[in-house]
Amino acid sequence: MGVVSRLREDVAAAKFRDPAARGGLEIALLYPGLHAVWSYRVAHRLWQRGLRFPARAISQVTRWLTGIEIHPGATIGRRFFIDHGMGVVIGETAEVGDDVMLYHGVTLGGRQREGGKRHPTLHDGVAVGAGAKILGPITIGAHSLVGANAVVTRDAAPESVLVGVPAKARARRSSDDTRALLTAPEYWI
Repeated sequence: MGVVSRLREDVAAAKFRDPAARGGLEIALLYPGLHAVWSYRVAHRLWQRGLRFPARAISQVTRWLTGIEIHPGATIGRRFFIDHGMGVVIGETAEVGDDVMLYHGVTLGGRQREGGKRHPTLHDGVAVGAGAKILGPITIGAHSLVGANAVVTRDAAPESVLVGVPAKARARRSSDDTRALLTAPEYWI
């Protein structure tokens, strides 16, 4: 996929996921989550080529400009969208699948100092509510929802809903209101 096609795909993903989005030009020029992802892609290519300092420099400048920190060593799939974005942190060994959405204040962080895999893996179609913390080398299954302010430290099966501190998982129900789960903190299942 070419660069222009990928940029258009990102803008379309933002428009699809954000009901407040009015048009492609507005999204391309004014969405810091999109700018952070685009910058990450440049930094990630440098990181893969062994140019670690320039990659980290780009990620830090992007952090200063957008309030979103994505380590250039992280692996991020297509159509990734960060809504609002301020305070999002994605660690070096995090893996994010396709069609994943994060709200502001989300941390994909580590819990240990040892080398190796230290950050979470989010499979395709995962949505993470505002302020949620997903910590350690855990896996969140495809099409799961992580509620606002949840603290997740254990693996979750596909199609799970994770809410609470510490988060508890349950299977998604057809009656679940996805937007409510992502925007309002829940401390029970």
